[in-house]
Amino acid sequence: MSDARTPLITPVLLAGSLILILSFGIRASFGVFQIPIAALHGWERSEFSFAIAIQNLAWGFGQPLFGALAERIGDRKSVTLGALLYAGGLVLSSYAITPGQYQALEILVGFGIAGIGFGTILALIGRAAPAEHRSLSLGLATAAGSVGQVIGPLVTQALLTRVSLATIFVIFAGVILASLSMLPFLKAPSVAHHTEPAESLRAVVRRAFSDPSFIMIFVGFFSCGYQLGFITAHFPALVTEVCGAINPTGPLAALGISTTSALGAASIALIGIANICGTVTAGWLGKRYSKKYLLAGVYLMRTIISAAFILNPVTPATVILFSLSMGTLWLATVPLTSGLVAQIYGVRYMGTLYGIVFFSHQLGSFIGVWLGGWMYDLYGSYTAVWWIGIGVGAFSALVHLPVEERPLALRA
Repeated sequence: MSDARTPLITPVLLAGSLILILSFGIRASFGVFQIPIAALHGWERSEFSFAIAIQNLAWGFGQPLFGALAERIGDRKSVTLGALLYAGGLVLSSYAITPGQYQALEILVGFGIAGIGFGTILALIGRAAPAEHRSLSLGLATAAGSVGQVIGPLVTQALLTRVSLATIFVIFAGVILASLSMLPFLKAPSVAHHTEPAESLRAVVRRAFSDPSFIMIFVGFFSCGYQLGFITAHFPALVTEVCGAINPTGPLAALGISTTSALGAASIALIGIANICGTVTAGWLGKRYSKKYLLAGVYLMRTIISAAFILNPVTPATVILFSLSMGTLWLATVPLTSGLVAQIYGVRYMGTLYGIVFFSHQLGSFIGVWLGGWMYDLYGSYTAVWWIGIGVGAFSALVHLPVEERPLALRA
């Protein structure tokens, strides 16, 4: 049993959070490239969208692999490999001149994100944190990713006015490699090994897949990925093309937002700002209340907010209101879902089990990003794909309700 006086803020939490700020900040910036890359190379919207969709799918495939790898060779080696793949993919992407080249290289980027992103880092933090602090620790680390989401798109938008796209990718690669300076602090104690039965990874995975609750959590996480993937990749472009002209003497201009393209980048940053509070709150609530009901509530509120946005005219005011309200729910599902996996199945193989669940999230991201580009080229609008996201969100709100939250080992 852990000591109640164990500090919440630890070197592992701080180092992991800084890595997430840098890695997720770059990951959250790709939507800002949607229009500039299409204009530079003359690509259709669907071609760049498919590249980002492939990145998300590779991230999903890579997450359980990196989770298992971390549990076998160590967290730091796994994170190092992820950073090298991430940086290498970014550098090589700077030389891509055809959609096929860019799409193939996004496989490297996606696997790199899997090694240095939420799945691996949250599992490490989850193993290091005592049970009484685990949910809040996961919320704080997820909020750190939101700090990156605030900074990344705004920095990217500023860089686009000063340097070439290729140079930006090289700068991003350098930032990812710099994050490896946090490696000495990424050492999680093996807290689970003394409190959980010794089982093989294969046996734990088999038991999880035979549990209906695991399947429901897996299916429910799909809509989170769909919504986040679509909005991150396409919302800046939607705002740029659909939103009315911004008054250059208005209050937005005072904040440096004088064009719709700047508002598009700022919208992702606003989501990140609101999400800092949202994820910390979700982690705090997850310690005190039923995680499955909290998840159902998050998905229900996302559904309502998305429907309200698309049913009203898109203006700077509605963009800001949507960004702030959706932001409070943006990554609130991550500490709740990862915490639920740890609560039911233990933390010993949390990286692998959460990685499997996260694959569903990334499958949703793949479909949301790709479908957004394909349907835009087909209809010249994002309306249909937006409504699909509303439908899958409502489904996720329902599918979490029957989940059995008691630890699997205690159900007998």
